[in-house]
Amino acid sequence: MELARLSLTILVINAFMISVVLTQAAPTKANLFREYIGANFKNVKFSDVPINPDTEVHFILSFAIDYTTSSPSPTNGKFNVFWDTDNLSPSAVSFIKSKHPNVKVALSLGGNSVGDGLVYFRPFSIDSWVSNAVSSLTRTIKQYNLDGIDIDYEHFKAYPHIFAECIGQLIATLKRNKVIAFASIAPFDDNAVQSHYLALWRSYGHLIDYVNFQFYAYDQGTTETQFISYFKTQTSNYNGGKVLASITTDGSGGLSPENGFFTACNRLKSQQQFAGIFIWSADESKATGFRYEKQAQALLAS
Repeated sequence: MELARLSLTILVINAFMISVVLTQAAPTKANLFREYIGANFKNVKFSDVPINPDTEVHFILSFAIDYTTSSPSPTNGKFNVFWDTDNLSPSAVSFIKSKHPNVKVALSLGGNSVGDGLVYFRPFSIDSWVSNAVSSLTRTIKQYNLDGIDIDYEHFKAYPHIFAECIGQLIATLKRNKVIAFASIAPFDDNAVQSHYLALWRSYGHLIDYVNFQFYAYDQGTTETQFISYFKTQTSNYNGGKVLASITTDGSGGLSPENGFFTACNRLKSQQQFAGIFIWSADESKATGFRYEKQAQALLAS
């Protein structure tokens, strides 16, 4: 009897260990499509953008900025909405999410510019900035029924470790309070930008779900081979992160679809090396009928 019981125990343990190994070995399905929307006030709506039911789609409202809305100036973490609220309202968010269960909506913090000036990350102190940011963003996220945040500061008047603590504590608090389900960052290959985001990654990378690396910030003539090399470099920099491939539909830089972007994505996908694709931006894509959004989502769904 004891021998039979021991044999049964061993069988159960072996079965459990096999299931663990299989679970760990199973590749993550790379079907995430993300798109920034609302920054350029082109009257684009969520419902304008094609949504493939076999992909996970994240719309990222652009932007929430800790600046005043009139004569913009820094507010030390008190965020205001700077996207096209006429077309991208709380009711619009609720509608698109109810119509498409595979859709989530986030907001992005910062961006490149506001009014005629640049947006700077400029906290007065870590504690005061975090306190203000948590309070103001919680209100906006709940008002709009949002699911996550994206960090897209591109100019800095604070040291990297200050940026890391402010943003890391913000993400940690919002997640702990169950205000957001995910967070992403949007760095690009610039020394000042990378120094800030890599400091954040080293301290708080475990809280960051996606890396929206701006590969379109590379030169306009980027080749497929160069893109693959850049992707592998940034995957190494943000080791363990879910790094997304990216294009801009304004044609300003990076590897274009005409020059092999989707071919490169297929190569990376076949090697299980990327988490998905994001596009900047729906505002610019509207004029051409969202052809690259359709192509990206078809690739991810395949």
